[in-house]
Amino acid sequence: MKQLCKFCDVRATSCPGKGACKVDCEITSICADDNEVCVSIWRKKDDNVTFETLCHNPVSTLYGLVLEDYNNTKCIMKEKKGMGSKFFICSCSDEECNENIIFNPNSQVLPVILVSLVPLLVIAVIVITSFYCYRVYRQQRNPRKGQLHDFSDKKAMMDNEGSDSSSMHANNLNHNNELLPIELDVLVGKGRFAEVYKAKLKQGSSASEEHGFETVAVKIFPYEEYASWKNEKDIFSDADLRHENVLHFLTAEERKGQRQYWLITAYQSLGNLQEYLTNHIISWHDLWLLGSSLASVVAHLHSDRTSCGRCKVPIAHRDIKSSNILVKKDMTCCLCDFGLALRLDNSLSVDELANSGQVGTARYMAPEVLESRINLENIESFKQADVYSMALVLWEMISRCSAIG
Repeated sequence: MKQLCKFCDVRATSCPGKGACKVDCEITSICADDNEVCVSIWRKKDDNVTFETLCHNPVSTLYGLVLEDYNNTKCIMKEKKGMGSKFFICSCSDEECNENIIFNPNSQVLPVILVSLVPLLVIAVIVITSFYCYRVYRQQRNPRKGQLHDFSDKKAMMDNEGSDSSSMHANNLNHNNELLPIELDVLVGKGRFAEVYKAKLKQGSSASEEHGFETVAVKIFPYEEYASWKNEKDIFSDADLRHENVLHFLTAEERKGQRQYWLITAYQSLGNLQEYLTNHIISWHDLWLLGSSLASVVAHLHSDRTSCGRCKVPIAHRDIKSSNILVKKDMTCCLCDFGLALRLDNSLSVDELANSGQVGTARYMAPEVLESRINLENIESFKQADVYSMALVLWEMISRCSAIG
């Protein structure tokens, strides 16, 4: 069967790089030989641009060139060097296929790729969103009602000596409107913004029975210290903060009737490190446990990844001192008091970091913090100030260690 091709030599406009072009040729010719294919040639010499369309047998050369792509149904131009001018040629074997020529095949492929991928992306988004909504729905539908969960670490759970810490997991926030049944017991600490009480959280059916209570710590902020309460609540509510050496958090409450804000956490019966070192000489083993656990929890705060490798926002504590560290029964440290903590988000501007204030306790402040010359353009500066404060706490430990002298 003979091939139908466009067959003429016409002037043309500049076309390479602009995708598909149409040859301005009105003449269609039947090729003389059954084996001939359609050919288009685009040439530019000086300002003279022409299209040449013709039939040609690919067995023979054309302008000294061998046709390579004549089995195509579309005429896709390829540039040939050394022809004395800018020279493009294409060949194809479909009816009148040399009328429409393509200089940049990628311009045709991209829309096809987009049309193919967009539905798949939409489906993927729908599937992921549906799965996320289902997980949230399951979590909301299946809380353990009427039951307080284990809140302390595994060692505290196995410890039968009293209630060193609460036996509940961190719920982060008390989402219902009912306040927890808590009876304040005794004041155990007082700071600039809040007071800390040892308290009893009712668990059993009888309020008069000692086993009907769990011992917790309640940090009470006056109404005027809402900002400090909210900052500490928000830090505690970050699931990535959880660590065996961070004080376990139960919930936060707004006690409107008493014009107070409460943070409810685990209770550590050995008190804070400052008091413990004042009243005890520690052994080398105790020093190793306390020091290594403190370094571990500070490294956890400053890291941009959790222990399982998930990304997290680093946190600067900004008030590390021995009175803000509790001693657990296994002689490891438990970091608390995150009222001045700062989330080191990379999106924070220099102005926002500057407005966070010169905070901390003067005795434990790094020199650059004391002198208000901390480098606000580098969030690592806040971590370095924490490490300086931690080093002073380690020095306190060493000063009370019997192995040192």
